[in-house]
Amino acid sequence: MNTGESKRIVIAGGSGFLGVSLTHYLVELGHVVTVLSRNPIKSKGPCDQVAWDARTLDDWIAVLEGADAIVNLTGRSVDCIKTPDHQDEILRSRLEATRVLGAAMRKIESPPPVWVQMSTAHIYGDPPTAICTEESLLGIGLAPQVGKAWESEFAAAIQSGQRGVILRTSFVVGRDRGAGGGAMSRLRSIARLGLGGRVGHGQQGMSWIHEQDMNRIFDCAIGDSSMEGVYIASSPNPESQAEFMRKLRKSMGIPFGFPASESMVRVGAHWLLRTDPDLVLYGRYVVPKRLIEIGFKFEYPELDHALEELL
Repeated sequence: MNTGESKRIVIAGGSGFLGVSLTHYLVELGHVVTVLSRNPIKSKGPCDQVAWDARTLDDWIAVLEGADAIVNLTGRSVDCIKTPDHQDEILRSRLEATRVLGAAMRKIESPPPVWVQMSTAHIYGDPPTAICTEESLLGIGLAPQVGKAWESEFAAAIQSGQRGVILRTSFVVGRDRGAGGGAMSRLRSIARLGLGGRVGHGQQGMSWIHEQDMNRIFDCAIGDSSMEGVYIASSPNPESQAEFMRKLRKSMGIPFGFPASESMVRVGAHWLLRTDPDLVLYGRYVVPKRLIEIGFKFEYPELDHALEELL
């Protein structure tokens, strides 16, 4: 969607895996990127960095003045044990950042005309076999609750006249550019240990998207004035957990992965990986109906091709 016109884009929460990937992509297109971050980007990136606490108004609001777009990725990682404290941080980090961005835009004369807001495909819950689109019912549980609250906060924060795009994003597969490799790094490590087999019944959905397509969707949302509202950001071809891991092992040249029962995963995830076992025991199949309808063409619609490009 890049028209050749350079834009000034602010990425809130841009120091993680996805933010660093998006920053590189946008800069390569000729855009000027400023990252708002609580922590400095570990890798030297082609962008300006401005400190904020994602909670209170401060001098950082000046970077929003006259910007062409704001992209909000801020939120604590869900790859953790869901203690009460962690659950609180997961929710508060998303709501507080979205709220303070809205407050900041009410303080300036020329707020960005477009606001692209991260959300989660986990908002649909964990239906065993249903194929979810933007029109599907939302789920229950912690992740759907967080997703619904996040999107409600965005609706309250966005300014009159701003174009808002919400991207309900699935699992992003991509490279480590110095800010971590996302969930793929953990999955590759598990596969190398010979543990990358079927988990539980193995039919739980793994909806995924290649980082290149994810970045292209962000760029499209910024530049296409017809895009507004909620979009699922995911490959049109989700996989079951068993099939996803089979294809990952194949791409890595690993012929076999030991299966794991639910009880094994619950013990190992908690005590060895220090993460939430439900992240792999449950899943969802989502399809980006609205992106398909507007003619968005995925460069990596199939998992085999996506993994081949990355590995």
